[in-house]
Amino acid sequence: MPRSDESAERVLRFSAAQRAVHWAFAVLAFGCLLTALALYVGPIATLVGRRALLRTVHLTCGYLLPVPLLLGLWSRAYRADLRRLDRFGPDDTRWLRSKAARRSGRLRVGKFNAGQKMATSFVLGSMLVFLATGMAMADLGGIWSLTVRTGSTLVHQWLALAFGIVVVGHLRLALRDRNAMSAVLGGWVPRSWARREHPAWVIEPEAQPEVGADLSR
Repeated sequence: MPRSDESAERVLRFSAAQRAVHWAFAVLAFGCLLTALALYVGPIATLVGRRALLRTVHLTCGYLLPVPLLLGLWSRAYRADLRRLDRFGPDDTRWLRSKAARRSGRLRVGKFNAGQKMATSFVLGSMLVFLATGMAMADLGGIWSLTVRTGSTLVHQWLALAFGIVVVGHLRLALRDRNAMSAVLGGWVPRSWARREHPAWVIEPEAQPEVGADLSR
């Protein structure tokens, strides 16, 4: 019997494994940001107190940040997305240059647009810098000089501000688009939305809503 419900017009954007990586990383990143606010913003630090506990939570969340990303490598779909995010083509440049052309259908936007690729690169690069500067600030092993620790603190704090701005922007864009939220919550998006926002991806075999196919890995 032909399907006429809305699900017949949906495609799977993110598998369960991909969503698990996203949310695990998000929880740890928010743990870092919130504890950073409580540690370094004077009025909040005074109100919350318990600096030793906050420092432990902050360090733990920070050191665990790479773990979901590494575990995600077991997922075939996740590895495929990493390859997509690593490619920047001519249409991505055009996407950045012209806001009007983004939904015109003339650009072959893949599963991720140029903004998403740049944001991902920034987040991953920031994570590595946070880890390096965080270890210097914590003076693990007692090998770091005062100059290195002071410089690391400066870089760490200013990068945290930029990171927070990017996260707020990401949340703002996601909350404005219920289909984007559906993708990270349940995995599925309407085919019409995918065709408009990511026309080059929606024609890929992965984006076909095949009943019974193993799309969870």
